[in-house]
Amino acid sequence: MNKITIVGAGRVGESTAQFIAAKNLCREIVLLDIHEGAAKGAALDIQEVAPIFEYDTRLIGTTDHALMTDSDIIIITAGLPRKPGMSRSDVLSSNIPIIDGIVEGAMKYAPNAILLFVTNPVDVITYHAFIKTGWPRNRVFGQAGVLDSSRMASFIASETGFSNMDINTMVLGGHGDTMVPMLRYCTIAGIPVEKFIEKERLDAIVERTRNGGAEILALRQNSSAYDAPAASVTEMVDSIVHNRNRILPTVCLLEGEYGHEDIAIGVPAMLGQNGVIDIIELDMNDAEQTMFDQSAALVRKDLDLLKSM
Repeated sequence: MNKITIVGAGRVGESTAQFIAAKNLCREIVLLDIHEGAAKGAALDIQEVAPIFEYDTRLIGTTDHALMTDSDIIIITAGLPRKPGMSRSDVLSSNIPIIDGIVEGAMKYAPNAILLFVTNPVDVITYHAFIKTGWPRNRVFGQAGVLDSSRMASFIASETGFSNMDINTMVLGGHGDTMVPMLRYCTIAGIPVEKFIEKERLDAIVERTRNGGAEILALRQNSSAYDAPAASVTEMVDSIVHNRNRILPTVCLLEGEYGHEDIAIGVPAMLGQNGVIDIIELDMNDAEQTMFDQSAALVRKDLDLLKSM
């Protein structure tokens, strides 16, 4: 891939640029931010690591939206972060105007790009961008489920002592408190996770996963998570760049899948060179479908708030 633009040179954006460069996923990364010094400083810092990590990616820091031109992927991390005690929904009204400016720049300078959203509340932001651009849903989607699934897998590894590499988890639904952990699809070396962890401890892991971002925010006080979100974005970008067709939980626009439409929410999706290649519909039991419907209802509540702005 030739060019990736990352909008937002804060901690998530900077870590994302570092991970993408280190994996040699593109020839050029543009870090775009309203603060020129932050963008240029981050780009220069990452560029100076290249001889050590052995990558040839060129990095540019800028405030100029025109440098999005001909980007293959635009990753949007910009926006006001949560503060302790705030929910992801609390930042909606502040972040929508920021997203509007970015999306307008993308439409003008990179009309064929893939848009990958990280900014919270990511489900609502993704839906808003889809409506605003009018682009096909395969090119407008968000990151959330990869992060939630990774958090859950790391907690399971800590609980059991098994290798992280043998643990596979699947988390769907809205990003945050209403996420839907698909425990029937969570395995350790292909063996159902319930074989190794009692229900009470598994329930505690699920709850900790739901509050994973808030836990880090409460500990740091001045910063929410950034390395794990950046790594999750990079995993999605890797599947797109290399056309791996990996199945990853992704915030997608639904058109009847899982009994829902006109909403963006986390579901398993196959990611390849054109973005979302397919949405995978899992068989849900009644309890799982109820949880998914409840999660969708809360996303729709934020969508109603968005439409009233």
